[in-house]
Amino acid sequence: MDEEENSNSRAPPRQLPTAEEQSVAKANEAIAIRPKRGRLTLLSRRIYNALLYHSQRQGVDEPVYKLTLSELIGDARFNSNNTELLKSHLRDMQATTIEWSTSSSSLKRWVSSQLLGTVTIEEQGRGRPCMVTWRYPDEIKERLVKPHQYTRVLLEMSSQMRSYSAAVLYEIGARYLTSPGRLSMREDVVWWAAVLTGRSDIKEVDYRFLKRDVISKALAEIDALCEDFGLELIEHKRGRKIEEIQFRVVPKVQQRLGDISASNRNVFDLELVGRLIALGLKQDEAQDLYATTDEGQIRATLDHVDQRLRNAAMPELKSPAAYFKDALKKGYAGVTPMEPAGGGNGQPPALAPPVAPLSEADRLRRIRELWENDRMGQARAVFAEMPQPMQTEVRTRFETDRLDQMAAPIARAWRRDGPTSRVAATTFYRWLAQDTWPEEPTDRVLLDFALQRGVVGI
Repeated sequence: MDEEENSNSRAPPRQLPTAEEQSVAKANEAIAIRPKRGRLTLLSRRIYNALLYHSQRQGVDEPVYKLTLSELIGDARFNSNNTELLKSHLRDMQATTIEWSTSSSSLKRWVSSQLLGTVTIEEQGRGRPCMVTWRYPDEIKERLVKPHQYTRVLLEMSSQMRSYSAAVLYEIGARYLTSPGRLSMREDVVWWAAVLTGRSDIKEVDYRFLKRDVISKALAEIDALCEDFGLELIEHKRGRKIEEIQFRVVPKVQQRLGDISASNRNVFDLELVGRLIALGLKQDEAQDLYATTDEGQIRATLDHVDQRLRNAAMPELKSPAAYFKDALKKGYAGVTPMEPAGGGNGQPPALAPPVAPLSEADRLRRIRELWENDRMGQARAVFAEMPQPMQTEVRTRFETDRLDQMAAPIARAWRRDGPTSRVAATTFYRWLAQDTWPEEPTDRVLLDFALQRGVVGI
């Protein structure tokens, strides 16, 4: 990776697109995807949007699309150089089967296809960048790359969503924001459960738990992060049972600068997310949990798990992450316990993924993620200690470097709330960390960091 970065440093700087250019024209059929086989994740959705963005820039006539790995990682807001992790998400997309249905007065057409075709990652040797090439299945390629009916999805705004369900609802909201009734599709509960979780194995759903664990939390996340609109849930009953739902898109009235005090903004706590990752949660999972769970509940449960780990009289925990999730669900730390999503019948939660053993690549990735989160936390602390004139100078530099490249909702949030904005703060502190400490960490630096934090065995 060092050779690649040195090669990139000698090349002319890439011309960054404007906020409007940094958007993908996403076919309406590709927004509310209900996978028939396989599973989609938040990161796979980001990667898919980034691949689609570059495919559209290269044109529908290209048989194969090509991009440097570093550019894909940057545009997908991947925040990691772990190629094995990227490969696993690409495999998920290749293994995911979707159905496309179109109809007209004279023709009805149904297509079952992979989400993504052949993908190749080529390491071209010393001093040359690593390249990614990909294809789409011929039957759906034109509808993806040159769609007739589409929704503009801003990559920067989409990347702010920290749960899969919120990312889906953000795109659905963007689609129906300009429609006359501003009402989404109306579908049954099982359909929505599959769409909002990216899972193909859902056959039946207890709506109470779907609403509590997925829908309500995603709506709260949209309300906190999206500057243009919010969403309202509409429930349709048959008798006393809710069988179908849909969403109403509610445009937000833009507030004047200074209307909201900084103390009332919900700031993203990087340190808390870092503690979750150190416990063994994946970064996306930790961020999803943070975005959809009360901070006090998370912090109290983390403290409980820390005490349990330090108790030498108790048996060693084989999976601190699994213990944390169970403690959070059952309220071991004295917080309000949550009912099991399986309905209290002893079955595992209906929407909870299994805990898989960590590979060596996953351990290295998490150390890197912890290091990056630690740097962002340090950047936040450094900024807070700066005198006011220096803070103003740093903010001005950030705006000069990044404001033109930020998506419009992110830029508006920055202009209104500055570093206290939950929407824009992550972008700012990531920039400040890279600006303050531009050097990439060596393996030795990461190892020393892991030893100091006691996270070598995560």
